[in-house]
Amino acid sequence: MLVEDSLVVRHLLTHIVGRDPRLVLVAAVASGEEALEQIAAVRPDVISMDIRLPGIDGLETTRRIMAEHPTPIVVVADAVEDSSLRISMNALRAGALSVVEKPVATTHSGYDAVAGEICTQLRIMAQVPVIRRRPIGSEWAGRRAAPPAAPEATPSDRPTVLAIAASTGGPPALARVIGALPEDFPLPILVVQHMGAAFMEGFAAWLNGVVPLPVALAQDGERVVGGRVYVAPGDRHLELGANGILRILDAPPVGGQRPAATVLFRSLARQAGPRGIGVLLTGMGEDGALGLLEMRRAGGDTMAEHESTAVVYGMPAAAVRLSAARSVLPLDRVAGQILRAVQPDPQP
Repeated sequence: MLVEDSLVVRHLLTHIVGRDPRLVLVAAVASGEEALEQIAAVRPDVISMDIRLPGIDGLETTRRIMAEHPTPIVVVADAVEDSSLRISMNALRAGALSVVEKPVATTHSGYDAVAGEICTQLRIMAQVPVIRRRPIGSEWAGRRAAPPAAPEATPSDRPTVLAIAASTGGPPALARVIGALPEDFPLPILVVQHMGAAFMEGFAAWLNGVVPLPVALAQDGERVVGGRVYVAPGDRHLELGANGILRILDAPPVGGQRPAATVLFRSLARQAGPRGIGVLLTGMGEDGALGLLEMRRAGGDTMAEHESTAVVYGMPAAAVRLSAARSVLPLDRVAGQILRAVQPDPQP
């Protein structure tokens, strides 16, 4: 199902979907109200959602669909409009799975790449099972033993840096984890989020507005500072270099990804060893698993999100298969485990 109020863009999306033999268009509507009226009848496998709609906007439409007819949703947004980006990020938090760039005229130089990405995301997300609510937070109380505390660390090998990586379903998961850390959190946080390059600046700005710690895109040559969040820029690898200096690399993709979580985790294994913490959250594919394994072998503290809360269990599952994660935790317990690793001494 396509939800798009612009007749021109709706026709363009119809053309894009129609040329992919693996996709079948079941409905193309101009408003959130129409989408909500038709969804029960057409039962789409995936929805392409415009975010700026007349009447009920795409964010509220996403919320209602996820509450009443849970369906994979791909947000199609204008990457250069700040207001559109903020709404798009909040739609991810409301249950949408990914954001792709809105197509422009077929004569535009980037049209084929944008069209290909839209079809790829629609095909992939159509396979993702979504449900009304996942058992996270208080619903886990009493159903799982508390995660094991990190082993007692001496001052010389206490953690000095935290790296977190995610892909599909990542923005809300990152907001949950980083948002649960205190304002005086002592470590720098390096983040890899798989997302189109055009959205990364907007994603960093959105995350900065929903967590207590300052967030910005990482800069090459920048020295990391505790309590700050550094997001890998679009289509560039992020590494931790010697003496806490960040490196932004235009090296080839690793495992089909740039930025790649494995590149970031490997740099922590080299530079931080037992003083690094690596966290792998929801995402499609296997990026990050090999890097997390190198971190664990170097003595670092490694964690992966539990299947019960991951929107897509691909990346964490790959880490679990390799025994790369010392702890496998539901999302609401990740921040607590990080804090125990950073502050292992009993609190008064």
